[in-house]
Amino acid sequence: MSDAARRKLQFRVLRREFLFRIADLEVLSAHALGDANKLLGQFATLLILISVVFSFGAFGVGDANMPPSAFLVLTLYMEHFLIATTMLVVGIFAVLTWDSTFPDRRDVLVLAPLPVRAWTVFLAKVAATATALSLVVLLLHCGTGLTWPFAFAAKGAGLVGFLRAFAAYWFTMMAAAALVYCGVLAVQGLAAQILPRRLFLRASGFLQMAAFCLFVCVYFLEPPVDGPKMLIAPENHRLLLWIPSYWFLGLFHQLVGSTYPSLVPLARRAWMALALGGLAAFMAYALSYMRTMRQIVEEPDITSATHGVKWLPRFGSAVQTAIGQFCVRTLARSRQHRLILAFYLGIGLAFTVFLLQFLAAMSRLPATAAVNVWREANTPLLAASAVMMALAVVGLRVAFAFPLEPRANWIFRAVGVRRGPEILAATRRVILLLCVSPVWLVSAVVCLRLWPPGQAAAHLAILGLFAILLVDIALWGFRKIPFTCSYLPGKSQVHMVFLGAVGLLWLLAQSVVFEQQALLKRGEIAGVLALLGVAAVAVRLHVKALARSDERDLQFEEEPAPAVLELGLFRDGAVIGSRSSDPPST
Repeated sequence: MSDAARRKLQFRVLRREFLFRIADLEVLSAHALGDANKLLGQFATLLILISVVFSFGAFGVGDANMPPSAFLVLTLYMEHFLIATTMLVVGIFAVLTWDSTFPDRRDVLVLAPLPVRAWTVFLAKVAATATALSLVVLLLHCGTGLTWPFAFAAKGAGLVGFLRAFAAYWFTMMAAAALVYCGVLAVQGLAAQILPRRLFLRASGFLQMAAFCLFVCVYFLEPPVDGPKMLIAPENHRLLLWIPSYWFLGLFHQLVGSTYPSLVPLARRAWMALALGGLAAFMAYALSYMRTMRQIVEEPDITSATHGVKWLPRFGSAVQTAIGQFCVRTLARSRQHRLILAFYLGIGLAFTVFLLQFLAAMSRLPATAAVNVWREANTPLLAASAVMMALAVVGLRVAFAFPLEPRANWIFRAVGVRRGPEILAATRRVILLLCVSPVWLVSAVVCLRLWPPGQAAAHLAILGLFAILLVDIALWGFRKIPFTCSYLPGKSQVHMVFLGAVGLLWLLAQSVVFEQQALLKRGEIAGVLALLGVAAVAVRLHVKALARSDERDLQFEEEPAPAVLELGLFRDGAVIGSRSSDPPST
């Protein structure tokens, strides 16, 4: 085999391996590594579902009865909305794949002794990254990219106008995604070059959380397009120059050929940002293969600190205290688990800021100017506290499912920890301490400061019972020590969780409206408290009964051991006992 053919083969193999290593395979179940494709398929299904839902609105845009002014407002709004959503999704994807972007210690130790050139590894990594990014954008716009260009094309432009709008749409979405991804790569690469290896690993978790909060907050806080007047207003010009999604709105209109003089500076900024972002990302990637790979070998990873907090609260018995302190220390040390929790808390924070903005806008309306809406129980604050509580509990429960180090759970197996009720109680107390208590205390400070004491006390009681009920529901059938059980891909049903989250938000919205009406009547509040109390006690007793069941043994592997163990013996290239037509197992 010639050198060129060998390098081409190495490139294809490395590109495939880097592409499928976007998900961390070390946290997967030992018997289900091949099911990682199922998890990726569920994420793809989720993106396709979002795209199909967004594409439905394009069918009513071409209505002949729609006034031209309304048509213009709607198309401008949807253009900006789709661009901003693309940047948000790609930003979250870049944050979640933070550790798989640059070479790590495993890459260096495995590839360095092999006759593989660094340039081949570099090109394979770039190709895998570009492929993953393109797939995300393609799946997100598989529906909208076929429907909305018809609406964005100028009326009467014909086939040429549609083709121009179609090409401009896809180029704009790819360019917006590339800018966000290159920005994350540049920040990560710059931090890797400036900071020592150990300090960079410690700072990476905080950079990930900061980037995620930035993407979510900008998405919810940036002003939407409410018409051409908003774009041409002089007071908005300076603000729009600092919002990247508006840069690509200007770029899209420049490519389509529409005449909006106010969008020309925004398009110019988009081209400049693309050039600078691409150059910064390329330099960060190149330097990572010149300097960072050597630092990975020469400098150690994170080591144990010589000082720190020496005392943690007791969680009950010795077993409960060990489990509780293990959970607290894991969240304090593992940036992956902090990122999972920050993902949910960031969504809740952005949702809270959005509701507070809505409440502030509502207080400025003429109909409510005479009444101070902040000084009484209102729907936005009630919804914000409930959503933050729900997302905090669900986020920590999801983090429990991902192991800190799957090979380390033998410590718990060796000591023979089998007492389900004690482990369930310790896990419950960890959630109450780390998630429920902070959210409840912040809500107490805000409500007692703004609302009448009676309404504030009633809402805090309802919020506390709701949190207790939600914690027990989250631990229904929980048979694990947190952070020790391997992860089985595909079991989480990500696309179904998305639909369940939409239903949960609708249910919370209806409950908040009912609670606001009940806060004005003491009799109804007493009934609500009694109902929540009975539900919390009933769920708690059932969860404890499940934990005491002899059949509910602790679980350390998502996939149970098979009833019949295979020895893996082969004869003439076939598995013993298999049909002759079956392919040989490897």
